[in-house]
Amino acid sequence: MKNVIIVDASPLFREFLKDKLSTEKVSVSIAQGKRDAFTKMISLLPDLVILDVQNSFEDLLEFLEKKYNDPNASHIPIIAAGPLVERTRIAILAQFGVIKYFTKPIKFDVLFESIGHILKLSFSMDVTPCVLDIHHNGNIIFIEVAQGLNREKLALLKYKLSEMIENETIENPKVILMMTNLDLTFVDGSNLEQLLDNVLSNPKIQNKNVKVLSFNTFTRDLISGHPRYSGLETATNLAQVLNSLVDSSSFSNISDLITDRILTPGDEQIPGSIETRFYSDSGVIQDDDSLGDVLRIAIVDDDMVILRLLENSFKSIGASCDLYNNGTEFITGFNKHKYDLVILDIFMPGISGFDILQRLQESDSSIPIMVYSQTTQKEAVVQALSLGAKRYLVKPQKPEVIIQKSIELLHGKI
Repeated sequence: MKNVIIVDASPLFREFLKDKLSTEKVSVSIAQGKRDAFTKMISLLPDLVILDVQNSFEDLLEFLEKKYNDPNASHIPIIAAGPLVERTRIAILAQFGVIKYFTKPIKFDVLFESIGHILKLSFSMDVTPCVLDIHHNGNIIFIEVAQGLNREKLALLKYKLSEMIENETIENPKVILMMTNLDLTFVDGSNLEQLLDNVLSNPKIQNKNVKVLSFNTFTRDLISGHPRYSGLETATNLAQVLNSLVDSSSFSNISDLITDRILTPGDEQIPGSIETRFYSDSGVIQDDDSLGDVLRIAIVDDDMVILRLLENSFKSIGASCDLYNNGTEFITGFNKHKYDLVILDIFMPGISGFDILQRLQESDSSIPIMVYSQTTQKEAVVQALSLGAKRYLVKPQKPEVIIQKSIELLHGKI
């Protein structure tokens, strides 16, 4: 049996890795602190060490040098995960047996591809197309699941949710589980139960504070007929759900409520350990320190001034942009290129932004879409979100604001 030591990992990173590796029949040992790690490494002689870099880079180098100078441990490969560091320092790590260095948050499937390669094992992976996003505003946590139910992502959700609640000290969390894109049947029953159980696994989340937004009859019937989910409420209207969770007395209308709770970001988010978006979702790996080198953005707007302004703004960070001044051109271009982000106006002649959102939803596209429009009508806002838009910005905005919101969206923060 293969043996792996996990060193200094955060609770989410540690428990998630441990669960997955144990399922794959890999023996897992946990070490806290470099002294404990070195002792266990010498006694167990593991096939791999996974090290979560939380202290200084100098402390890491001291540990690696000690390992390198020990004849029994020098050959043991290491995968490290931590904050963004200079490429020159990454090269130094390679000298001491670090095979991979992942900048957090890590894409789960890329990590396990590397682990499997080192251990010479083939890990089983659910490849069901699935978009899972989680963010919060105040104590309201939004979880969106679209396209399908992927068991790897559902397992990750349990830990991601707990990490968010703990790191950001969310008291009395209220959850909106948005599943309007899912058409489930009885064959999805066990996966749906896994999703709901993982949401409810955190002791701070009470059944009565979980609202499920779904049009699916099977989903609604399973929840209403299952004693474990007593108190969960299902609904088909976003405004209705928000009204049931938020004191609306401080808002003049539902449009203000939606704008404040959904469209306006909450406090700065802690990115966490692992991403809920995988490499397999897009086939594109994005490095935080070279974000502009790999970003390709589609901008759709019938106003040429807006197109050029946004293009110049994104060029300042090295991103490439394709400009479309009508929906017809975009639909044609979309099928020819792979985009990391779409910035979309709503009201355009011919094919509108709503039409584009509808087509992308029907094609099961997982590309994040940010609406940038002048309209503040609540019907337009709700319709855009219901059709899959991840963020709604009202014109005009400063260029730096648009860039910041785009980067947040690409990093899974909505």
